Amino acid sequence: MGQSLREWSVFLYRKFKSVFCVSKIIATFGFMIKAKNIYKFYGNLEVLKGVDIEIGEGEVISIVGESGAGKSTLLQILGTLDRPTDVAKYATEITIDKQPFLKMKDKQLSKFRNENIGFVFQNHQLLPEFTAFENALLPIKIAGKNESEYMDKAYSLFEDLKIAERIHHKPKQLSGGEAQRVAVVRALINSPKIIFADEPTGNLDSKNAEALHQMFFDLRDKYHQTFIIVTHNTNLANSTDRKFVMKDGKILS
Repeated sequence: MGQSLREWSVFLYRKFKSVFCVSKIIATFGFMIKAKNIYKFYGNLEVLKGVDIEIGEGEVISIVGESGAGKSTLLQILGTLDRPTDVAKYATEITIDKQPFLKMKDKQLSKFRNENIGFVFQNHQLLPEFTAFENALLPIKIAGKNESEYMDKAYSLFEDLKIAERIHHKPKQLSGGEAQRVAVVRALINSPKIIFADEPTGNLDSKNAEALHQMFFDLRDKYHQTFIIVTHNTNLANSTDRKFVMKDGKILS
C-alpha cells in the first residue's frame, strides 16, 4: 500500500508540478526532510547560520552556491554524518521520514543511516581490491545481511545504469563515469529512502555528467527515492525539481 501511494505521488508530482506549486504537492504527499534552525560552528567560524529547509518525498533537489557557502556542511548534517552545534540552545529540529534522528544514540543512528540513506561523492571511493560488484554490495556486508539475497537486485541496478558488463572489473579497469555509476549502485543497494550526492559529476566530462544527471531522474521515477544534490553544475541544478541557493551559511532561495 505504501509503495503504491509513493508511486502515485511521484507520478502526480512529475505530471502536474508545472501546474500546481511545489508547496501544494508537498502538502498532499508529505515531507522526506524537515529541518529548522541548523547552526554549525567550527571554533569561532560560523558555517551555518540558522538554516531551515523542507524537502518533499520523491523530489530531486539541488543546493548551489559559491565555495564556502556551507553546502557540503549542510549535506553532511542532513545526511546524519555530522551534528549541528548546540541543538538545545538553538532549538534545532531535523526529521527524515518523520524520524527525529538528532535524538538517536550512536548505534541507533548508524542503523538508521545504513537502512535509510545512501551517499554519492565526487570521488567514487571504491575499494581497489574489490570488483565493481563486490564494491556495490559493501553496505550489505557492513550491515551483516546475507549478500546472496541482494545479488539479483545489484545486477538489476548494474543493468539500469548500463554497466552490467563491468561487474567483474576492478576500479582501475573502469572509466571515471563507470566508477561513479558503481558508486550509485552502492548507494542504492539498501533501498534507501533518500540519496545525498556531493558534487557527483565533479570529476566527469560533460557527456558522462549529462548521462549521470538523467540517471538520477530515471532512478527516482523507478525506485521513488528522494535525491539531494550539492553541485556547481548549472545544467544539473537547473534541471532539478527545485534549486536552493546558499550564501554565507544561509539559504537565500
